[in-house]
Amino acid sequence: MRTLVIDHPLVAHKLTVLRDVRTDSPTFRRLADELVTLLAYEATRDVRVVPDEIETPVAPTTGTKLATPKPLVVPILRAGLGMLDGMVRLLPTAEVGFLGMVRNEETLEASTYAERLPDDLSGRQCYVLDPMLATGGTLAAAIRFLVDRGADHITCITLLCAPEGVEALEKGLDGIDVPVTIVTAAMDERLNDKGYIVPGLGDAGDRLYGLAH
Repeated sequence: MRTLVIDHPLVAHKLTVLRDVRTDSPTFRRLADELVTLLAYEATRDVRVVPDEIETPVAPTTGTKLATPKPLVVPILRAGLGMLDGMVRLLPTAEVGFLGMVRNEETLEASTYAERLPDDLSGRQCYVLDPMLATGGTLAAAIRFLVDRGADHITCITLLCAPEGVEALEKGLDGIDVPVTIVTAAMDERLNDKGYIVPGLGDAGDRLYGLAH
């Protein structure tokens, strides 16, 4: 597994505003959207392409287009939905699937409660969207779910990671022979005793959509 922390002034600036407790939900949603687009630029560096023969107004040339099957973007409900627009803005021809994962706040274990994905993901590159890599359980379960359906290349885009989450995810993916990359805006200090990232930005779902579940 590869972890890529995007070191860019605009990423750091937008993330700082997201962290601020004074940032309201509409501003949080807009900045999360913008930040995901910046992260997606790096996350799609290995997207599969094929040559494309075209005619410019001046001469024929060989360009590039996305290969088939098309990439699949998979936001993890519900907080991952707040990252979807920022991702598809950069990758508008990608297909979109949905995966509902819930974490038990006592055991910190993740389980699947809903999914809307192709039954066969053979040969598919998948881009998983989840704001936080905290305990690692949700992403590990999501990745295993996609691999079980045939996905052969997975990139996870997160706003924040905790070192414990990265370590737990690596252990949770033991035995999976599929390339997995984590692209994130920051590697934070640690997890607290409730499984929240410190300093973090709070509950991403609540800050995106309010407190109603």
